[in-house]
Amino acid sequence: MPSVELIAVGTELLLGQLLDTNTTHVAQRLAESGIDVRATHAIGDNRERIAAAIRSALDRSDGVVTTGGLGPTVDDLTKEAVCDALGVGTELYEPALRQMEAFFTQIGRTMRPNNRKQAELPAGATPLPNPVGTAPGFVAFDARGKFVACMPGVPREMKPMLSERLLPLLRERFALGSAIYTRVIHTINVGESEIDHRIDDLFRAGENPKIAVLAHDYRADVKIMAKAATGAEAEASIGPVQREIERRLEGFVFGTDETTIEAAILCALESRGEKVAVAESCTGGRIAAALTSVPGASKSFVGGVVAYDNAVKVSELSVDPATIAREGAVSETVALEMAQGARRRFGADVALATTGIAGPGGGSAEKPVGLVWIALDSSEGPQAWRFLLRGDRSAIQSRATTAGLGIMWRRCVGKERSPA
Repeated sequence: MPSVELIAVGTELLLGQLLDTNTTHVAQRLAESGIDVRATHAIGDNRERIAAAIRSALDRSDGVVTTGGLGPTVDDLTKEAVCDALGVGTELYEPALRQMEAFFTQIGRTMRPNNRKQAELPAGATPLPNPVGTAPGFVAFDARGKFVACMPGVPREMKPMLSERLLPLLRERFALGSAIYTRVIHTINVGESEIDHRIDDLFRAGENPKIAVLAHDYRADVKIMAKAATGAEAEASIGPVQREIERRLEGFVFGTDETTIEAAILCALESRGEKVAVAESCTGGRIAAALTSVPGASKSFVGGVVAYDNAVKVSELSVDPATIAREGAVSETVALEMAQGARRRFGADVALATTGIAGPGGGSAEKPVGLVWIALDSSEGPQAWRFLLRGDRSAIQSRATTAGLGIMWRRCVGKERSPA
């Protein structure tokens, strides 16, 4: 199996100003293609350090894949560093220059001289055209035949270049006869330890396919990975394991691969011909945002209220002021009244409500930071759940959102069980 090392270029990565999602995506796609990723690195915008990292990686691996540093500014130095590492100069790639000139003409702007350097590639390199940006990628080779593949750092430019240009080139170059195929089973309302308990023997059954559990906030993924020559061969290996895992986790599996919990909810609601509404306090509209992120959400999502202030709970959701005065805004009864009020106001079949203390202040011994009540009202009647969530404000809000979506999903698919 050929091996590579990944280098993400950009000082902003080292300063924590930008989250590096490129490395994760590239590593996944390379692994799926049967290429071993031996190491990943982040390097600032320094020509000497980038060149040194490339030389060192080429001594250990069959190739290097970089992202970032191909733009027109003075701190975009990846191409120059590659030339230094390989001991070559640059040459103009005319198609990229023509593409840039057409792009600037189309948007009515003057192309500056510094843009031209984006069309200059290491001598002898194989260009990787960029149909959605101005910077082409390229694959250059050292005297030993080892490669350095460079792509832009902008994800919307990098991703199609990787899948449509670079991966086919690498598959052909290394005559890859097998690849890593994956299937991800998504679960919610079941803990990682409970999943491990239920499928423990499957972990030890063998290395192909291999199983891993990836925990998230209030949900977990079971990943099945198989090495195979073809998709059909991989399916024959993955399919039986997938079906057995889904059988053992029945009631907690909401989808596979690209399916999200919000998409699963809306699909279930649409199949039932039902409408949903939300009333949110501590989650601040995050549940509504998750649901409306799904194309076609308007078929089932009616609307929602972010009732952060108690006056809004009263005026918009008909929460009884006496209830708030007696029990406080963060209470089971208020959560129930919020859900019932939202269902009535929007004429929905199902309504979900959240109220809680996200912190960092506002907690007490009786009602600590992280206390969240989530209520659901439907034709089956109202019901509420109490959660005590850990983390900072953002984490509590995120976990409350996932917990709320999990409750809604269980109701939509008729699984009225408590989290395991």
